[in-house]
Amino acid sequence: MGRLFAIEIIYRGIYQKTLASRISRAIVLAAHQEGKPGISFGRYGDSPERNGIPAKNFAIVGTDQETLEQGMAKYEPKEVDITIAVDDTLFKGVESWAWYGLQPVNKLLKPGGTLIVTSRETPEALIKMAHRKETPYQLAIVKGTPSFSGLWVYKDDHTDVRILGAIAKLLPELFSLKSVQKAIVNEWKDPVKAESAARSCERISTTEVMPNQGNPEIPYKFEFPKWHEMGEGIAIPSIPAGRAVEDPVSHATGGFRPDRNPTFKKFTTRTMRPVVNFDTCIKCTLCWLQCPDSCFDVTPEGLYDANMQACCGCGVCEAVCPVKDCVTMVNESEFGDNASQWEEWKKDKAAYKIWLEDKIKTRSERSHGFRYRGQYEEQIPEMLRIAREG
Repeated sequence: MGRLFAIEIIYRGIYQKTLASRISRAIVLAAHQEGKPGISFGRYGDSPERNGIPAKNFAIVGTDQETLEQGMAKYEPKEVDITIAVDDTLFKGVESWAWYGLQPVNKLLKPGGTLIVTSRETPEALIKMAHRKETPYQLAIVKGTPSFSGLWVYKDDHTDVRILGAIAKLLPELFSLKSVQKAIVNEWKDPVKAESAARSCERISTTEVMPNQGNPEIPYKFEFPKWHEMGEGIAIPSIPAGRAVEDPVSHATGGFRPDRNPTFKKFTTRTMRPVVNFDTCIKCTLCWLQCPDSCFDVTPEGLYDANMQACCGCGVCEAVCPVKDCVTMVNESEFGDNASQWEEWKKDKAAYKIWLEDKIKTRSERSHGFRYRGQYEEQIPEMLRIAREG
């Protein structure tokens, strides 16, 4: 039996679906240039890819047909040579509908495998976000802003070919740069893309991540019941109606906080989260009414607090809010916890105002979401400049 290569691409829902598909398909096409058979496929279907909920593509390649067929006996590989994260906020973990709990972004990596990410962050900042792994692995950064577009729109900023060029250097046993460039020209008829792949191959470098480095948090998970523990018949426990909210200062109760699914926390399903200016809120109820995930708690005084256990970062609340900068979507990497913003505001309004202004001031340029209308042509020149200059 020959060698089997496995690569996973973790991406953000509809915003990066086309990007992930292009990468996984091109990996197989590059391997075909060297006579290696392979297959690419998506792990999840349409519904879970709503907004920014994580999903996966895989590229599986064998040195021969028999090896590939044996490797495909399992639908999803248990370990991979390379994990590609096309959004750096995924370093906080991957929390999808397909399993219960939080999956570290590096979970499937083989010992010594490589985690490739598109990011402008430093290796130190990314390592701090990622959960610790029992075995060492390599971190490689393709420098650039994570590429977002949409299900039917593709931002052609060379992110895909730059990742392919990086793979050629990091896993040369899979395919060479020459094979990558041939596949790119054959598939997309664009020699400029082939040149971008070559630049990425030349520039990419790795940082070794040791077992004692990274986020020490133990990711939450849930145990599946054994067959003999299941009750007879069909019984689906309902979620309780909810309860009043307690003011952290006066301890008065009022408003309403619905109970939510205890096994799907949505802590890492978002690339952005809403930051609320409670001082300018006019209590119009639009964010509460329009939120597709019912993530807003009604406070005793009639304000609306986005509960980070339920928020998936879609940006609807920002889009429907009639007050300028009352709700502002900010990159998820700016936050280190999921604390209630309303509770922090109640405890110290002056300190909260400083925190709020700092978050809004340092927010990164919007690249996707409900208020963003997809003027990708305006972004591409800057992305290509980064691809050229590194």
